[in-house]
Amino acid sequence: MDRNLLQDMIREFLREDIGRGDLTSEAIFPDNQTGSACLVAREKFVVCGAEQVAAEVFKVQNPAIIAIAPLADGTPADRNMVLLTVSGPVVDLLKAERVALNLLQRLSGIATLTASFVAKVKDYPVRITDTRKTTPGLRILEKYAVRVGGGANHRFNLADGVLIKDNHIAACGSIKNAVTRVRGQIPHTIRIEVETDTLQQ
Repeated sequence: MDRNLLQDMIREFLREDIGRGDLTSEAIFPDNQTGSACLVAREKFVVCGAEQVAAEVFKVQNPAIIAIAPLADGTPADRNMVLLTVSGPVVDLLKAERVALNLLQRLSGIATLTASFVAKVKDYPVRITDTRKTTPGLRILEKYAVRVGGGANHRFNLADGVLIKDNHIAACGSIKNAVTRVRGQIPHTIRIEVETDTLQQ
């Protein structure tokens, strides 16, 4: 992942969650109080985002926060396994906590589900590939999680390739018409993919 782009995204996520400040934590803890916290697995799953995303959330919130021994992406986590330990100012740990956990949970969930599908087809000459049906604003992260789970990425955006879908076919009247129109507009080096619903198609 592009680290600069990731940091920009994280700053926006933190701004959204913190708003004008953490009224609760700032009222309870002095700025100079430090502490540490562990992110712990509650069930078995494939880790995605402990090191590159969750740890980065804490560091973006406050560079003084130290991330200790994050589990590498793709690691199978067991229940009660420590995924990441962070230490630093308590107020900043609490401000970053929810964003870090939400991203870690979501990405690990995608990686885990992807890994389960990859395992089901391991004896066949196929690969599990994602789509553009991602959460707006999270595409690079969610597609990264698919790769961590052993899957492959399809188009990142509409400009990455041609995919004729059911809506295109319906509007053109047939697959042949849709393919003919596309062939007349795009360079010959671009592959055309067609989404089908039946063997006849």
